[in-house]
Amino acid sequence: MKGLGELERTVMEVCWAREEAGVVPATARDVSRALADQRDLAHTTVMTVLDRLAKKGFLDRERDGRAWRYRPSASREGYVTELMLGALNETGDRDAALAHFVRSVSQDEIDVLRQALEEITLEPPA
Repeated sequence: MKGLGELERTVMEVCWAREEAGVVPATARDVSRALADQRDLAHTTVMTVLDRLAKKGFLDRERDGRAWRYRPSASREGYVTELMLGALNETGDRDAALAHFVRSVSQDEIDVLRQALEEITLEPPA
């Protein structure tokens, strides 16, 4: 999965926040309003970014009258996971990269990793 540009990321943050809040999928107008305090963007720019994100597979869209409603295709965590896996694929030595990563995280993050590994090892084989 490719990374997002700065504006794409900003738009995705609005869509992810709406989904996490249980709000209906966003129209371009919803996104424009949400970004109005942060950025001075033309409505057509927001429409273009949403369209591109849908074409790239980051957003699903459905018709609602004359407008489109957009929702994230994957969670923020899913996106970040794909970025991390992509970065690992770029290394010549995944094991070394993982070991270096683990040495650089906080104790709280180590606890989260331990818990996740423990849960995985307790799962019955698929």
